Amino acid sequence: MIRPNMHYSELKDSYLFYNIAQKTKAYVEQHPGVKLLRMGIGDVSLPLCDAVIKALHEAVDDQASKSSFHGYMPECGASFLRDTIAKYYENRGVSLSSDEVFVSSGASDELGDILDLFERSGSALVIEPAYPAYVDANVMAGRKIVHLASGEENSFLPEPSEEIKADLLYICSPNNPTGAVFSRNQLQAWVDFANENGSVILFDAAYEAFIEDETLPHSIFELDGAKTCAIEICSLSKTAGFTGTRLGYTVIPKALKRSGMNLNEMWVRNRTTKTNGVSYIIQKGGAAVFTEEGQKQIHENIRIYKKNAKVLMKALDQLGIWYCGGKNAPYIWMKCPNGMGSWEFFDYLLHEIQVVGTPGEGFGACGEGYFRFSTFGSPEDTKEAAERLVKLLSK
Repeated sequence: MIRPNMHYSELKDSYLFYNIAQKTKAYVEQHPGVKLLRMGIGDVSLPLCDAVIKALHEAVDDQASKSSFHGYMPECGASFLRDTIAKYYENRGVSLSSDEVFVSSGASDELGDILDLFERSGSALVIEPAYPAYVDANVMAGRKIVHLASGEENSFLPEPSEEIKADLLYICSPNNPTGAVFSRNQLQAWVDFANENGSVILFDAAYEAFIEDETLPHSIFELDGAKTCAIEICSLSKTAGFTGTRLGYTVIPKALKRSGMNLNEMWVRNRTTKTNGVSYIIQKGGAAVFTEEGQKQIHENIRIYKKNAKVLMKALDQLGIWYCGGKNAPYIWMKCPNGMGSWEFFDYLLHEIQVVGTPGEGFGACGEGYFRFSTFGSPEDTKEAAERLVKLLSK
């Protein structure tokens, strides 16, 4: 009899968002008509920009004509989109060939699928607090997890050390959930560490478009030596509102090799075996994001989210509460006041001022005592939530 993958039994319950939903549901049922302000939302609230909508409509029209119809798309991505993304990197000073760019249906899918490139007997380093999928995807694969705690003492941006022994290194910058961003020197240290130890960095750059400090790197490939030790996984979900449209891209340099195997060539084989490509319509919409008009429009939306961040940061500054993130990221990571635990603070906000956020404990043990606010809500709700927060915590 065939055996299932028993590593699934090793997964911890994904209680974070389930518990949030259950607690919120119970409160609403007990208090019908109450207005909840959802500041823990990880989804965007603004629609796709006009340039993308126009491109999507035109692509649908293409599918209505025999002369312009597209069936299966190239497994690694349409050339028009791969070329466009490579040009986007070039404009930031990063030289890539289009066949180092792979179009995906989103970063979440890719973060799990990319593990096909590596043997399961290896180990993966996860810097915590962390996006839960990093851990779960590796547990499913039977890979050993190495947890690296971070905290206020290093602004949630830990440095590599000789004690670390891991084959895969997960780095997310700007970070979810903390909003912390690695400087060039800090990220260079991780690149050097990976090259010296033969590790591979899986660099999650889903929030790079939120960086406004020009001294901070948007891409790991801005650092010397990164092409021989890193894979970059990106998404248009938060950048351009593609959470319901689904599109991302991954960069695997041709120079990235391990044990005589070329990881770029391996990924080509993986994609041509396991996928039939991303929809033509969606890829045309994605290409519009990188046009001059598309970039202008998506950054108008990003500015709205960043204004939300400023409103929340001003409230926390007024209260004298420690936090990081917000300026170069869509998340604000605050310390729970008065020594509260993260779930205790969640309940306090829900019951006292009807504000919903995300308890830090759900992102790992060292997230206990912290709380995440998202800036993806509406400006009106964000303003009201900030006012309620100040009034409550000023007592």
